[in-house]
Amino acid sequence: MVDCTSTVQPDRGETDSNVMMKATFLSVFASRLALSLATLLTLLAATPHARAQAVVVMVNGEPITTYDIEQRSRLITLTTRKTAPRQEVIQQLIDDRLKIKEAKKFGINLSASDVDGAFAGMGQRMGMSADQLAKVLTAQGVRPETMKLRLQADTAWGALVRGRYKQSLMVGERDVRAASGDATSPEQTESYEYQLRPVVIFVPRGSSPGVVEQRKKEAEIIRDRVQSCAEAATTFKSLRQASIRDTIVKTSADLPSNLRELLDKTPVGKMTPPEVTKQGIEMVALCDRKVTAADTPAKRAARDKLFAQKYEAKSKSYLDDLRKGAMIEYKQK
Repeated sequence: MVDCTSTVQPDRGETDSNVMMKATFLSVFASRLALSLATLLTLLAATPHARAQAVVVMVNGEPITTYDIEQRSRLITLTTRKTAPRQEVIQQLIDDRLKIKEAKKFGINLSASDVDGAFAGMGQRMGMSADQLAKVLTAQGVRPETMKLRLQADTAWGALVRGRYKQSLMVGERDVRAASGDATSPEQTESYEYQLRPVVIFVPRGSSPGVVEQRKKEAEIIRDRVQSCAEAATTFKSLRQASIRDTIVKTSADLPSNLRELLDKTPVGKMTPPEVTKQGIEMVALCDRKVTAADTPAKRAARDKLFAQKYEAKSKSYLDDLRKGAMIEYKQK
């Protein structure tokens, strides 16, 4: 190897000026060479999956790489606890690209903030923040962007199918009645409208079980004393460490069965028993309860099931048509 930084020996007849120019040139050359090598090493270090980035299939000019397949496989395993066949994984990735492109054609183009919002919403439903969900995925070898791409495709596609085929996806009342005809219990055949005022008594984080129990006993005392929603509002608005929300209206079909049963046992004007939650001690004041013509739980379940069946059928046929018209080129198996 040539030592570019060694002392330059002048040839006979060369002037000191020429020698200095050569030395300067060689010094600059060596510096640039070192910088180029450092840059190359940095790029190689930043792309540990460089060898795993081989293109497997092109979908309308958009590549799907072996790394994309690896990431989606890990995501499927993480969310379903099952290992999907490689071709099934590739088909999912193809479908996602077709869905996103078709949605954009009809003006449904989710922004980065929209996708981040969907990601945060998923985390919230799992009892985690977006950052916590990202850390869980990363710990399992799944980049958060892999999940976000799936959310983007599903969200955009759902909006597209529902928007384009709104009329054909509607479920008729006759079909709903026929599908829910086997439900005969009162809670399934009758629907109520509830006027509610949720209440929370705050408990400082990290409080001992004794403090929590004491606050719960205080809530019980207040609950026994309250005889109307007006009294509940006056009482809890006067307490510094408590809050009462404005009246909200829910029907039987809107509520989970355990809360619905609890409200049906609670006299109008009274409050549900105190429950310890992350927020503190929570109760609900029942302001009114009346029979309504809205969907019963059985009808709501039947309606949702029939809609899902129609949606899946329409989604499948739509996607099949997109695949037939798409430019899908396999580079390797």
